Amino acid sequence: MDGQQREPREPRGGRGVGGGAQDAFESWGRSARPEEAEAWEALVDTARRTVSDGLVVGTSGNVSVRVGDTVLVTPSGVPYDRLTPDDVTGVDLDGRQVLGTLVPTSELPMHLAVYRSTDAGAVVHTHAVHATAVSTLVPELPAIHYMAGALGGPVRVAPYATYGTDELAENMLHALADRSACLLQNHGTITHGDTLTRAYDRTAQLEWMCHLWLTARSIPDLPPHLLTEEQVAEAGERLRGYGQRG
Repeated sequence: MDGQQREPREPRGGRGVGGGAQDAFESWGRSARPEEAEAWEALVDTARRTVSDGLVVGTSGNVSVRVGDTVLVTPSGVPYDRLTPDDVTGVDLDGRQVLGTLVPTSELPMHLAVYRSTDAGAVVHTHAVHATAVSTLVPELPAIHYMAGALGGPVRVAPYATYGTDELAENMLHALADRSACLLQNHGTITHGDTLTRAYDRTAQLEWMCHLWLTARSIPDLPPHLLTEEQVAEAGERLRGYGQRG
């Protein structure tokens, strides 16, 4: 959930005139560095993917990526298909705005809490339908599939708190302990990773597992078979070495 946005300032020298995207980045105190401009482009692509993949509706959900001590984050209330290089929005780890003129997402406390407590490089928050449904039913996603091991173990549900509050951020951190994903009760999902790609993939995987569990439990009088904690842990160990190397 997001609030109001400031009216963006016109960049000095005209919007996007002359030197391309980098010249368009004008901020509260400085211009975006090249690595921040590149990260912003990847962030916008990821945010748009959450919409095209059906994980959010409208301007719900938010995405962030850390570049050094700066956190780039989607702004509040701006449709992702309207975001441009001019709209770069960044804060420091204390939440002070250092880039851009648009108001950062109202869920900034959650994003910053993750960065302060982990070595995460990116955070993705969505209102995915199946995951949100599961968050209203159980305190932890049942171990319906071994891919829970890729998220650090059984996925916990953080108790409900009002969006955008420190209370919600604190509840989330408890649910995220030793995990890279959790559900937010009556709200949605949050995942983190060392890259935007990994954070996003974990979000998609979590939504798929929630869909799977809801489908399996919908058969009357036939409860789904669940994996043991040991089986999930063993899968998690094997998944650490999964994929190509080099």
